[in-house]
Amino acid sequence: MHRIQLVAVATLFTAALAAPAAAQQQNYSPVSQADIQRLQDNVYQAATEIQQLRGRDATRATQLQSQLDDLREEVIYLKVKLRKDGTLGRSEYSTVRDRIEDVRSQAHGETNNTASTSTGTALGRSTGTGTTASTQSSSTTRSTTSANTTAARAGEVEIPVGTEIDVRLTNLLNSGTAQVEDRFEGTTLVDLNIAGRTVIPAGSVMRGVVTAVEPATRTNRTGKMTVSFDQVTSNGRAYPIRGTVTQAIEGEGIKGETGRIATGAGVGAILGGILGGFKGALAGILIGGGGTIAATEGKEVELPQGSVLRVRLDSPVQIQTNAAGR
Repeated sequence: MHRIQLVAVATLFTAALAAPAAAQQQNYSPVSQADIQRLQDNVYQAATEIQQLRGRDATRATQLQSQLDDLREEVIYLKVKLRKDGTLGRSEYSTVRDRIEDVRSQAHGETNNTASTSTGTALGRSTGTGTTASTQSSSTTRSTTSANTTAARAGEVEIPVGTEIDVRLTNLLNSGTAQVEDRFEGTTLVDLNIAGRTVIPAGSVMRGVVTAVEPATRTNRTGKMTVSFDQVTSNGRAYPIRGTVTQAIEGEGIKGETGRIATGAGVGAILGGILGGFKGALAGILIGGGGTIAATEGKEVELPQGSVLRVRLDSPVQIQTNAAGR
């Protein structure tokens, strides 16, 4: 009998030792690029959910968007750190992941819903009419929320995946001086019209980021640089996007604002005169998969101010418009 008890105690002791070891192994398991991609996907999903929340609670949506902007920067930092160091602590990754999930939960209103449910239950237990009053209140809330959501969607237009937008750079970009995470901006050349509505007017600001750069060296004389676009501001409201550069076109410099120019479909169009004319594909560079721009003449990649980048959207974007279509 004593022997059986001793065996049981030993088994429990071994399990107790093994549990922290397993947890420790999980905490220190390597973080992969696929994990970082999941974080980026979660950030995008959170941005979409915040936009949906905006129709119900604009103030709360603005607060969450500010938090999400900070988290987006942290995800970029983790991505760069993993690429440079080749390793990333699981705890550091998990902290950012949990914070993104918390933003998403708040965007869903899960905390508020839980509190509302608890209050309703308490009322139901207190009086016979409490449950009825709570049910009616919940029904009214759902009806109001549904009406607000319908109204928000009525003024919402989706820009589909694959849409191309031409963007005029307001900054010079050079692989010899650029650093990973450097920000830059450009302005859209023409109105983007969908379903009879102008969803992105000409002159709207698009924000880009340098995600990778390899300056030319003595041994590797070809500079490379990867840039992407992660935000567009339309009618004073910022929207998260995922945009990849597919073409670079040489302009003749910036010659002032040209006003809004409607172009029918308004997708990927460049009109003569917008930059005082343009000369076609930018010489000396080649754009590969994922938006990587490489020099073809043994030098640095240089995109002068006023150059035009054609940007393909890699995910749909929900844009809020008004009844007038602006």
